[in-house]
Amino acid sequence: MPQNASSLPVAQIAQLLDVPEESLRALIAARGGDQGDTTLVGLTVAEAARRLGIGRTKMYEYVSSGAIHSVKIGSLRRIPAEAVGEFLSRHHQVTDFDTAA
Repeated sequence: MPQNASSLPVAQIAQLLDVPEESLRALIAARGGDQGDTTLVGLTVAEAARRLGIGRTKMYEYVSSGAIHSVKIGSLRRIPAEAVGEFLSRHHQVTDFDTAA
């Protein structure tokens, strides 16, 4: 059964990571605590955009152009979780991230 961020055993995690519990709690608070459900198979456009670190508008551009695969489920638009990784792999091959501009 998944635990939410407020029920995580932060003290135990901090001990295992060998970091002060206060530092770990501060990091969780700074990141907003709720990072979404990483087990989702079909992501909303907003969730997929957040995973890539881009805005929803840019993600809709990629979906509309077919650059990132999406499916309709009834009236809902979903992006398969693996499509995000595939998009990054293809984009990495097209764009050379290894050289500085």
